[in-house]
Amino acid sequence: MAASPYLPTERFARWRKAKSTAVTCVLVLCALAVIAPLFLVIYFLIVHGSSSIDINFFTQLPKPTGEDGGGMANAIVGTMELLAMASIVGVPLGVLGGIYLAEYGSDKANDWLRFAADVLNGVPSIVWGMVVYLMLVVPFKTFSAYAGGVALGLMMVPLVMRTTEEVLILVPQSYREAALALGVARWKVIMVIVVRTALKGIATGVIVALARIAGETAPLLFTALGNNFWNHNLKEPIAALPLQIFAYAISPYDDWHRQAWAGALVLMALILALNITVRILSRDRTHNH
Repeated sequence: MAASPYLPTERFARWRKAKSTAVTCVLVLCALAVIAPLFLVIYFLIVHGSSSIDINFFTQLPKPTGEDGGGMANAIVGTMELLAMASIVGVPLGVLGGIYLAEYGSDKANDWLRFAADVLNGVPSIVWGMVVYLMLVVPFKTFSAYAGGVALGLMMVPLVMRTTEEVLILVPQSYREAALALGVARWKVIMVIVVRTALKGIATGVIVALARIAGETAPLLFTALGNNFWNHNLKEPIAALPLQIFAYAISPYDDWHRQAWAGALVLMALILALNITVRILSRDRTHNH
């Protein structure tokens, strides 16, 4: 009985397997090309920055110009202070905005709000710095930690808002209907049941936003400015890791260049820690569902 011309021959099967293998290899190479920059960045930071990291780096202030040694203790603390102030500004506005998009408002109004948030997400960070410079630095005639915190906080708002909306939408509608059927006020349903159910997702969005702004330099140049000492007044300029790294990187001193690498390594470790936290929270949320 003659073989049907529509059945695959052995040659065709080998050719198909070869094509499949070739495409798989191309995809693997593309995946490696995507993650290779991350490993290259980490490698160069470790090679150039690890030699300058010691106890003095985390406990001492920067040395005067031209002197070797010193550290970035003030910049590390300043970064934490700026992130804390940014959270005070960005988290409430972003979370409440996300709640409004998910639970209130008309479709047309929400579409415009989502569009505005998406546009703001794409605004260059230097533009945020210029805006806050005109809002807070020029009227008060001084750079300040407050201005830096506000600039970073405003950058957080659209990202936190959109993330909060997405995780609230994932909460089953039956939760809301059951609580409303029991006579619970709508605002209590939202705050006690819906928000509480989506709390890990909201926290994930906040940490993603913090990881995004932690390394921003441009808005801080216009607002916080930076200094080489401890900040005892939030109305005055404050040091931050990105600012210190920038100042050291453009200096003519080799020791400052080494400390810039060390500062970049610490900043990268902070951002990696935030992203690992996001992964852990996201994994737990997925398992719970």
